[in-house]
Amino acid sequence: MAKKVPNIVKQIRKYTSPEINFSYQKVISFSQLSMYTSCPLKWSLQYKDGHKRFTSTIHTIFGTALHEAIQHYLTVMYEQSGVAADKEDIIGIFEESYRKEYKLQYEKNKKQHFSNPTEMREFFEDGVEIINFIKKNRGKYFSKRGWHLVGCELPITVYPHPHYKHVVYQGYLDVVMYHEPTNKFKIIDIKTSTNGWKDYTKKDEIKQFQLILYKKFFSDQFNIPYDDVEVEFFIVKRKVYTEGDFPQKRIQEFKPSSGKIKINKAYKLLNEFIEGAFNKNGYKEIEHKANPSKWNCSYCPFFEEKHLCFASSNHPSIRISDTTISQ
Repeated sequence: MAKKVPNIVKQIRKYTSPEINFSYQKVISFSQLSMYTSCPLKWSLQYKDGHKRFTSTIHTIFGTALHEAIQHYLTVMYEQSGVAADKEDIIGIFEESYRKEYKLQYEKNKKQHFSNPTEMREFFEDGVEIINFIKKNRGKYFSKRGWHLVGCELPITVYPHPHYKHVVYQGYLDVVMYHEPTNKFKIIDIKTSTNGWKDYTKKDEIKQFQLILYKKFFSDQFNIPYDDVEVEFFIVKRKVYTEGDFPQKRIQEFKPSSGKIKINKAYKLLNEFIEGAFNKNGYKEIEHKANPSKWNCSYCPFFEEKHLCFASSNHPSIRISDTTISQ
């Protein structure tokens, strides 16, 4: 039997995001902030100058499909029951989304395949293992004792900079939970990973800033104190080592520090991006510079397009070979 939904959860669910006028408003996202921070020229080519390049991979297809499957499972679990969720054909939902998303990206890639049947099958089987693990261990990660599901893909639409009202920050929160006994919220971001996050990934502040900004804007949008919102990365691994004395877990939970100092730092970086890329009317008409490095250039679609990016010719020590760079 479904629990009574708290009023605050009802209010958030009823919220309607303001409409965006694309004739003059510019929409930004965390992916744009991340790209601009790593290489302003890459951001400019992709977003400002309109040189769209196909960037989907089997990893992004897999991640999209798995998100949909997990979110559907959680929705049924919290709105109905765990028993009802277990009866759902979650693997079927995952498979349908997996095929649909690949077909969509295949069309966008001018009907050129970017994976093969062997790889597609491997990723699908990995997804099945993840889904079965979550179903078997749901009580360890998603409690129903006092918890309510606020929503999945909850929209956030804000105007982050007070002097740039035409710049709109938009994002979608994977999973938002509400704990009624403590009046606390939890924002969960689902990440797919091959082997999980190592220490250097967890220490990557830019990666953390995604959830920290979500926390700030969720709090601001719904007038909720920062202290009443926690954030968590829910990392699902495709590959785990089950042998040895310490077998790996399929799930990693990582809760980055998200106090006011961290929030202010993330917000400052976002405003620096807005001030560096936009003027009061639209995009700044300036030449953004490349930031060549082994990391930034390894998968950049513009690296060898010398009429757009001169990083490879100006930095001959950087070379692309297949999918890696040696420096």
